[in-house]
Amino acid sequence: MNNLLLKQDLSTQELAIVNSEMNNKQKSKGIAYLIWFFFGGIGGHRYYAGDIGMGIAMTLTLGGLGFWALIDVFFIGKRIERKNEELEQNIIMNVKSFNKN
Repeated sequence: MNNLLLKQDLSTQELAIVNSEMNNKQKSKGIAYLIWFFFGGIGGHRYYAGDIGMGIAMTLTLGGLGFWALIDVFFIGKRIERKNEELEQNIIMNVKSFNKN
């Protein structure tokens, strides 16, 4: 579901809480690319994004002998965007459920 639609029925205070939590928890594309540059061969960027299983697989195969790590550079940005959207959606749902009670 689109996060903008979920935010529509939030009060100003609830929106401030969501924004504050997002600022504290969101992942940075720049940091992900830096981690990829230095630790891409062992899947460091995957661990950062929360993809632990894929990180372990990359560590065990040394980034698919480098090929997997090289291909990942084109997908890191989109993956971090998706992770941040999921995180924001979870925060919005938590704020809504907390205020229902």
